[in-house]
Amino acid sequence: MPSIAQQQTKLQQAVALHRNGALEQAQAIYHEILAMQPRHFDALHLLGVIAAQTRDPQRAVELIGKALEINPNSAAALCNRAAALHELGHLEQALANYDRAIALKPDYTEAHFKRGKLLHQTGQLDAALAAYERAVALKADYGAAHFHRGLVLHALGQLDAALGAYDRAAALATDDAEVHSWRGDVLWQLDRLDAALQSYDRAIEIDPAYAQAHSNRGIVLRKLEMLDAALESFDRAIALKPDYAEAHFNRGVVLRELRRLDEALESFGRAIALRADYAEAYCHRSYVRLLKGDFANGWLDHEWRWLDKYGSNIHERRNFPQPLWLGKENIAGKTILLHSEQGLGDTLQFCRYAKLVAALGARVILEVPRPLLNLLVDLEGVSQLVVKGTALPPFDYQCPLMSLPLAFNTDLDTIPAEVPYLRADRSKVAQWQARLGERIKPRIGLVWSGNPRNRNDRNRSIPLAELMPHLPAAHQYVSLQKDVREPDRQTLQANVQLLDFAAELHDLGDTAALCECMDLVISVDTLLAHLSGALGKRTWVLLPFDADWRWLTAPTDCPWYPTARLYRQARIGEWRGALERLEADLTRLR
Repeated sequence: MPSIAQQQTKLQQAVALHRNGALEQAQAIYHEILAMQPRHFDALHLLGVIAAQTRDPQRAVELIGKALEINPNSAAALCNRAAALHELGHLEQALANYDRAIALKPDYTEAHFKRGKLLHQTGQLDAALAAYERAVALKADYGAAHFHRGLVLHALGQLDAALGAYDRAAALATDDAEVHSWRGDVLWQLDRLDAALQSYDRAIEIDPAYAQAHSNRGIVLRKLEMLDAALESFDRAIALKPDYAEAHFNRGVVLRELRRLDEALESFGRAIALRADYAEAYCHRSYVRLLKGDFANGWLDHEWRWLDKYGSNIHERRNFPQPLWLGKENIAGKTILLHSEQGLGDTLQFCRYAKLVAALGARVILEVPRPLLNLLVDLEGVSQLVVKGTALPPFDYQCPLMSLPLAFNTDLDTIPAEVPYLRADRSKVAQWQARLGERIKPRIGLVWSGNPRNRNDRNRSIPLAELMPHLPAAHQYVSLQKDVREPDRQTLQANVQLLDFAAELHDLGDTAALCECMDLVISVDTLLAHLSGALGKRTWVLLPFDADWRWLTAPTDCPWYPTARLYRQARIGEWRGALERLEADLTRLR
């Protein structure tokens, strides 16, 4: 039998080969050693390591387990068996092995790091963060630990701290495409878009086939309103990974914004084919279908809004014990709750259906946000009006307002478009008429900006200074804005001919009464456009190139509001053409 010294020499040869990647040669020598000494701890352990490296974790667990029978206090063997158990999905056993390794060797950096990865995978983010922080405390230049620490901080929403971790990882691993790509992700979430683009470009420079970096680069380019370049990035991501559902979805969003609607539908359809529960894709497909007037399919897709984790409806979903009514059941003699959702403008647009529901013989309870209470108090078809958030009376069925078009199978020919269906308080109208005085020329109400928190506000709102030069002096102009932004306030103060009653508009009832005193309302796509349309006022709506689905695609008409005329941007971000058309029509107005 060879001596212990000879066995040791062979082991050293095998370890050198192993470190240099010559796994088959190293494996052969380890087997030679075991033939000489079947209970050789190192040979068994390192054969197990090779099994793990060659993607045979089950064999790795068996071999390292035999080694641990010989030396149960080897922290390295425990850590390596934990990694193999982790790969097999035996997470509790893996964690126990990591814990045992660290108990034997508290400064075992690799065990802390791998334990952090397991905790991260199982959603134990705080514990994972602590493990990664212990690893980088033990080894300050541990790039992978800094990167994974960044991932956990990112998941916890601590974006600045995550960026710091990614920066450190990138400095230590300059050629790691994944690090640069994730760094880009947190930068775009921090709205540092140019820096994010640089990170994605660096990731792609390192790994041109990195599909996720191409796709996320497209997201940033879209945010930068570089839509053609964004489309190219999504196309490249899909070419690299044809089954990349997110890239197909985001490609569809860009195509919709470019008004290439049929192509957008194709992209959303592909995303849904790849992921049947892709709620966000169904929602965006619904917007395109509704925009094109395909109401039958659009309303069906729109019901996915309750599952879209990026939409507002997921936070508004109600869990009533009463059944949802979508037009199937006979509700004659029953009480039904119609409840508002999304914005105030959405409520104003779809509250018109209350009359149709009541006509089926139901008693209608309408739940609305408090700012709409006084305005909707006399809405036809409503038996009882309640404020959202207060106690509800008994009811038999319930339906969200924006599901009513589906319940009534609404198509372009059956939109309930009779106006006015809202009316302002007569006494308030009289007060405003007295306040305004004798009408000596056409009186025009103006709304140039919406809610700044709206995700599309930058596209739909217009600076007052850009609007003013297109308002002929032959008319009297009245601001219907309740909230005026500071730059617009300066313009308003400089144009005393534009009457401003913001301080006297205490609620939407006041605004509706002031609207009633106008001969025409000009508004961007915001609440006041719906209010004026519902009051049956002549309403001119200024729309961005990528207008909301409810305005459809007709050049100037909207079937939801027969008294409305639309002025659409011809190009993204370019208001000049729409404003010139509006100015020409104002000049002809009598």
